[in-house]
Amino acid sequence: MKTKKIVFFKQFNKKMKLIKVLFIAAGLTLTANAANAQQKIGHVNSDDIFASMSEVKTVTSTIDNLTKTKQAEIEKLITEYQTRLKAAQDKEKTLSEANKEAVTKELMAAQTELQTLGKKIEDARGQAAKEVSAKQTELFTPVQQKIQNAISAVAKERNLSYVFDTSSAQGANNLLYTDGSEDITPAVKTKLGATATATKPAAKTK
Repeated sequence: MKTKKIVFFKQFNKKMKLIKVLFIAAGLTLTANAANAQQKIGHVNSDDIFASMSEVKTVTSTIDNLTKTKQAEIEKLITEYQTRLKAAQDKEKTLSEANKEAVTKELMAAQTELQTLGKKIEDARGQAAKEVSAKQTELFTPVQQKIQNAISAVAKERNLSYVFDTSSAQGANNLLYTDGSEDITPAVKTKLGATATATKPAAKTK
């Protein structure tokens, strides 16, 4: 009889341990589900926000003016190159046996000048591209940071755990599913005091 009681208690203890394990597992599952339920997801179109900001219009205008200035400088050099090239071509037409030595020297000097001027044009293009790029970084970085700060602020206000960017610039793989997520683009615009006016991108240097 004593042996039967011992076996019974052992089996009972095993069942109780199994029940405890099941309760713990169930509790962990419920906790995980609750945590997932609290994670709200939102999405935002940064392109739309960017284009609606008044600062962007001002920055774009500054970049455009700088680009036009650099283009004018380069075009001036190109005009000078074309003028000297035409002069050399006209000089070559006057070449004869009588003036061969003198004209040849002039043509060789003209060729050297054209090569130097050609390199100057290429250097000017490269420098212009660097200056425009540096100015874009200088002026657009604070605007981008301002947008990021506004997105973060709105996300915190709405208790969003994740915010995806649906703008085309971010690529198709940035957002796989949007159903049920909250679009905070209008709220971010409001926080930035932005309008719906789009701006043109800065012109590229030739």
